[in-house]
Amino acid sequence: MKDPKTLAQAILTHVGGEENVISVVHCATRLRFKLKDKNKAVKQTIEQLTGVIQVVESGGQFQVVIGNEVADVYRELTQMMSPTENADEVPQEKGNVLSKAIDIISAIFTPILGVLAGAGILKGLLLIFEAVGWLSEADGTYHILFAGADSLFYFLPILLAITSARKFGADPYVAVVVAGALLYPTIVDAFESGVNWTFLGIPVVLASYATSVIPIILAVYVLSHLQKFITPRIPSSVRLFFVPLILISVTVPLTLLLFGPFGSMVSGWLADGYSFLYALSPIVAGVFIGAVWQVLVIFGLHWGLVPIMMNNLSAFGSDTLTALIAPAVFGQAGAALAVFFKTRVTSVKAISGSASLSGLFGVTEPAVYGVTLRYKKPFVMGSIAGAIGGGIVGLSGSAAIASGLPGLASLPIFFTDGFAGLIVAITVAFVLAILLTYLFGYNDRMVSGENDQKKEVAPSESLNKTYTLTSPLSGKVVPLSQVSDEAFSSGALGEGVGIKPHEGNLFAPADGVVQTVFPTHHAYGLQSDDGVEVLMHIGIDTVQLDGAHFQAHVKQGAHVKQGTLLATFDIEAIEKAGYDATTVVVVTNSKAYLDVVPADSGTVTGNDRLVEIMI
Repeated sequence: MKDPKTLAQAILTHVGGEENVISVVHCATRLRFKLKDKNKAVKQTIEQLTGVIQVVESGGQFQVVIGNEVADVYRELTQMMSPTENADEVPQEKGNVLSKAIDIISAIFTPILGVLAGAGILKGLLLIFEAVGWLSEADGTYHILFAGADSLFYFLPILLAITSARKFGADPYVAVVVAGALLYPTIVDAFESGVNWTFLGIPVVLASYATSVIPIILAVYVLSHLQKFITPRIPSSVRLFFVPLILISVTVPLTLLLFGPFGSMVSGWLADGYSFLYALSPIVAGVFIGAVWQVLVIFGLHWGLVPIMMNNLSAFGSDTLTALIAPAVFGQAGAALAVFFKTRVTSVKAISGSASLSGLFGVTEPAVYGVTLRYKKPFVMGSIAGAIGGGIVGLSGSAAIASGLPGLASLPIFFTDGFAGLIVAITVAFVLAILLTYLFGYNDRMVSGENDQKKEVAPSESLNKTYTLTSPLSGKVVPLSQVSDEAFSSGALGEGVGIKPHEGNLFAPADGVVQTVFPTHHAYGLQSDDGVEVLMHIGIDTVQLDGAHFQAHVKQGAHVKQGTLLATFDIEAIEKAGYDATTVVVVTNSKAYLDVVPADSGTVTGNDRLVEIMI
């Protein structure tokens, strides 16, 4: 992977710079940006950065999928910028209600996913230790560790108050005070003893707010609007303490009188509704969730189910929905592992191996975006296996007793009745995905993506026909392995050469269509009339020049002849700015051909042969 700091800087540049970022958070594998103007983000360029798996736009977010190293990149980002989280600066989303809801839910729950998973695993481990006799409830060790694990769930409203305040633009300290009031011992004791309270003569319907989700989110949402209303109406000289005074005095009673009971009622409806649907047929529910879960993840729609999972834990003390999605996770991990076993392409083997390992620990984005969805059939095979495993989970009645990403490390959270059934289900999903993908879901012809359309050529003919690319500029040839950019030198983007230019003119190496003209005019993609795809990248990391010293002479979609001037660039200015002007020429669909033989030394001009392609 590229150095996290360098990758973070490149991503920040291509999302439009710090001034275009409203906020950025990260989950297990991706950076989630809220941008002021999405049109300023250069998606294609970001996707080509070494270390970036995929870019997804969903739920009002610009999501950069990185994988397990996302925390390192996020840390570097936070040191480079101070994105505003002031809700007044957030432009109104034009998306539908579903997109807005998913955006809100993901922004509230994403920051606490890690600690939720960690506390959940600890809680599950304690149950296992107690079951095997290593600890007992009489031990101080057990109580201390259980307090650490369970405190997060008991005080969940306080954590949600913080994340909700950041999302809605409310004062986080006031939001925490409101959440703390819901859990205040006097109020808890009053609820448990059945005392009837009134506030200014209005009856208060007390409820248990420990582990609750909806009441505090509603409270902070109203708090944010009340804060915006009263702040400009309070003199600045007393605003520091009068605004919190009014917010606390109004929001806490309103929450206990209105938002709390209403939220508890909605929570009850969600719990009863899910229980009703699950009871109709746990097996059908398992098959359905196992089949579609990863599809929901791709589009970000899975966030709509997170409140139901959290609510189930609050209402019942366990959650069957989390268990139903576990086989879907192991199905994608198995499909990626099958690709690892079957492929002979070095770059694919490297990606699929690490992606499968991540999937086994609950992080499926590298497997999905880097392998299974990329080649389509493996994704389908993994989903089929997930559906069958989901049916087994439904049959066994498996459930989670804490929140967490289903994976090997989080298996302790499922240590209840039905645990054995869950183990069988994820094993079946994993093994079945391997078999289906290995036998029916993948072959190396998929790597190119062009082979299905490419005409079959008899072996006797294949060695008799070649395509020739001429050099797009004049300069000294450099072997691709010596280019100072790992994405190119490794051959991951295709076979080719580097050229240290003597002149700042870039010409078309063949007759064809200009498929890509990067907005910064430093890179050009051309598909020849014979189907050869060529990427010409002027300089190393010169995208950071943001178009300075480059001028395009063609537009995307134009048909050009060999030798047509594509671009001009100032070599001296590029090098003076601290960049290597070595231009890379690679055949990006190299895998579609028997061999790609580039020149490996010497000096070339615009009419010299540079690459021979055998079909």
